[in-house]
Amino acid sequence: MSMIMRGTRVPARWRLLACSLLFMASASLPARADDGIVDVHALPQLAGAVEDTSHPDRYRVEYRVPTPQVVTLPAVRKLLSADGWVPYVMPLEEKSTTLKFKKGRQGLSVHFTQALGRPDQSVVYYTTDRIYSNVPFPEGASDIVFDGTRPYLGCVAPTALDATSDFYTSQMAAIGWRKLTPETAAPWTTTGLDETVPNGQRAFFDHPDGDVTGFYKQKPVMLTLTRRDDGRTNVDIRIAPFALPADLKADSDLAGLPRPSPTKTAMGKGSASSDKREMSAAVMAELPAVLAFYRRELAARGWQENGNATVATDDEMAIKVSSAEESGVLRLSRKYDFTIVSLATQLTEAALAVRIKAKKEADERFFKDAETAAKQAIAADEVRRKAQAATLSDAPLNALADSKTPVPLPETAEGVKFAGDDGQLEFSSGSSVKALTAFYRASMKTSGWKEQPSVINQPNMAVMEFSKGGKAISMTVMQMGPKVNVRADGSGLMMAAAKPAASVEAQAKSAEPLTPDSESQLPVPTQRSSTSLATTKLPGSEAPFRRELEASIPAPLGDVLAFYRTELGKLGWQEKADNSSVSTERAQIDFASPQGPAVLKLGRARGETTVNLAQKNPDAATKADIMPKPGQARLMLGNVGPKEAALTINKQTIKIAAGAGGPQSPKGPMLDLPPGKYQYALRVAGRPARNETLTVAAGDAWGLMVGPSGDVLPLQMY
Repeated sequence: MSMIMRGTRVPARWRLLACSLLFMASASLPARADDGIVDVHALPQLAGAVEDTSHPDRYRVEYRVPTPQVVTLPAVRKLLSADGWVPYVMPLEEKSTTLKFKKGRQGLSVHFTQALGRPDQSVVYYTTDRIYSNVPFPEGASDIVFDGTRPYLGCVAPTALDATSDFYTSQMAAIGWRKLTPETAAPWTTTGLDETVPNGQRAFFDHPDGDVTGFYKQKPVMLTLTRRDDGRTNVDIRIAPFALPADLKADSDLAGLPRPSPTKTAMGKGSASSDKREMSAAVMAELPAVLAFYRRELAARGWQENGNATVATDDEMAIKVSSAEESGVLRLSRKYDFTIVSLATQLTEAALAVRIKAKKEADERFFKDAETAAKQAIAADEVRRKAQAATLSDAPLNALADSKTPVPLPETAEGVKFAGDDGQLEFSSGSSVKALTAFYRASMKTSGWKEQPSVINQPNMAVMEFSKGGKAISMTVMQMGPKVNVRADGSGLMMAAAKPAASVEAQAKSAEPLTPDSESQLPVPTQRSSTSLATTKLPGSEAPFRRELEASIPAPLGDVLAFYRTELGKLGWQEKADNSSVSTERAQIDFASPQGPAVLKLGRARGETTVNLAQKNPDAATKADIMPKPGQARLMLGNVGPKEAALTINKQTIKIAAGAGGPQSPKGPMLDLPPGKYQYALRVAGRPARNETLTVAAGDAWGLMVGPSGDVLPLQMY
């Protein structure tokens, strides 16, 4: 029989033959069971479990139980322990809610979630865990900390030192571990196998590779047993120190500070330009190797040692370090088989003063440049506006004949768009803002409408508010280039479009009773074509101060209204008669809920009933410091862009620092305003000015967030 050496190129026809044979073998022979993987579908489940079989998975099981997580977790631990599974925790994961178990050479992870919308129910997940480096647990051991990837084991055996030593001598050999001898240890070390341990014993083992056992390129391990005062034995198994790297390589920096490789965990705070910065890591190496790494890397960056910050021991030390601009402390300590690193630095007072001065000068230059640019932009815009306005006509306007809209249209109206169902009207005109506002003020007054004073009445933009008989219309007239745009909305513009009799009858009938969705946080029928739920809260806060549900329901408005009156009543919501209105096409009802004020709005669109249900939580808003003053609205400003922004509204200019109101700086500037419609202007250095409008009501809280590209995102927060 011919043989092919490893590394030799194989002819294509041989590869084809091998693939054919493999295919035939796989088709005729059953797959060999993997003894290292537990059959999670055969594991015991808690009483009342309902397994989710919608997504079959060989390595994962999901089931729901009728108990909250606080009850479910200990119950699962007890259930699996009774089935022979030994619980343990992973190094550095003592606070994890995921349960870890080991049974022989099989591993198991169990984690939990709350059932959607049901805090009284839990979902349990069993997932297989492969143990790549198996070591035996003494029967009855406690305080077990284990990682099967290296391995690492720390525990307390209930037996005396000699009995524990006999256990490991037999059980390590039973799963293939071999005690190291000077000959087998030669590739790793020529010394250290005869180490003595005060009040204990030490031995070294290696393990050959094997498909059956799952071991592959296993490094030698060190077993240390020490006698305890209570007669029990401390057990520690870890990678032998001589098999760990002595010369650590550099990984990518954290917070601009050096990080060694390999690490189990690592994190950084700040950056190379921060006044204070910090990095921490759990390094898979001995303390002397980590210390040598930092001495080398810090010296290469111009840092120097300034003595010990505390008394150094074999397992813990702290060293003072400094550079031309910073001082800091490097702390090293041992935990499990890791060296824990903490390096914290801060600018010296002199360097901080220089940086503050430089920032102040840069800010002054920025604001001076921004002011100059703003003046130039405003001047250029004014010239352009006047040139465009010169083409607009100030001539008095007459009403357009045969208009089908609830309010008159001027004879110069173009591109008219009217939506009676939504109460919206929009068109453009070649007449000036002055002519159009004069037309509407005169015509609306003649029709009995009363105008409310507005703070916006400029040559290029005007806002008019009209009311009559409990209905309202808001109109915005704005010059936009060579034309003037007119937009109006409000209940005074609502008109029910003519519908065939069959359509009206269809809405009067209900196909089936509406049933509530038990999984939803706010009531919504299961019979719906779409739904969304939005909550708003500040970073770090627990309770949302506003929740808003939107849905579209294929049912008559009357049936949907009856559904909400019933379901909201069950939740303790009380309907308020003030400001409530109900018609065949639209409804708005105010409620007093246990958490705070709420409003339900219903409408009709595309043959379905639209739902908007918003609920406020004044306690959460007050705690988050966003509660508006009585009779006013609150505006919260943020800026996640890289540059400072300036926002002008209601004759006030507010500077918004870069990062204000973002994840690192939760609170940005705040402003209280009377209710009304406002025009605001945003300016960011290097970007064109933006002009927008915002309408706020008494008791509302709005957020205006400046994005990275200089755009503004308005969001109702409360």
